[in-house]
Amino acid sequence: MTITQAGNPLLDIDERSPLYRLKGVTRTYRQRDRVVTALAGIDIEIEQGDFVTIQGPTGGGKSTLLQLLGALDRPSAGSVRLGEVDVATASNAEVGRLRASEIGFVFQGFNLIPTLTAAENVDMGLEPLGLTRDERRTRVAEALGQVGLSDRADHRPGELSGGQQQRVAIARAVAKHPRVLLADEPTGNLDESMRDEILAVLEALNDQGLTLIVVTHDSAVAARARRRLRLERGRVADITRR
Repeated sequence: MTITQAGNPLLDIDERSPLYRLKGVTRTYRQRDRVVTALAGIDIEIEQGDFVTIQGPTGGGKSTLLQLLGALDRPSAGSVRLGEVDVATASNAEVGRLRASEIGFVFQGFNLIPTLTAAENVDMGLEPLGLTRDERRTRVAEALGQVGLSDRADHRPGELSGGQQQRVAIARAVAKHPRVLLADEPTGNLDESMRDEILAVLEALNDQGLTLIVVTHDSAVAARARRRLRLERGRVADITRR
């Protein structure tokens, strides 16, 4: 099955297999003379095309889990499979390929380069993919169109509202045509109206087949997800139906 985004092929999806499969995932850190357990034996599966939020108290393991899902870190024990690749055992080159081409990232801080236009900021995210100039130009235009900013392509971040800057950041992430978008408090710096604006953009992308995994403290954001997870003391619980 092929999911299309803005009229172009985005993903080839095997509906029989989860996108993520985490089995026995533990992550520990050493702090001076003691070992801190951030994640304690997590088992979860996330389906392709799902919209999942992760909530929990500060220090409960949310950021650690997101780093593992984003192939920014490796577990101390267990397996983190994205498709057929186990992040725990894959080579550095394979992990780098996953981050560059299959995973999109959006953060609370927009992380835009202030001297570049919206289009140039989106284009920066395509540099690792080895695309031609024409391919990059096409993808930038498509991505800005998807987030409703085609008319702001030549504007720099200082000329955009906070919500528009976050939409540029989303466009930069989705221009890669990733399999999953990981968002860490994507509405944390926005007021209520801008929060809803960003959620509408994310939900539209999810409706087109893009998997969303969002860490949030905002219950209004979590309520919009199809599946809600809670992380506390390194353990995960599915609270979707509570």
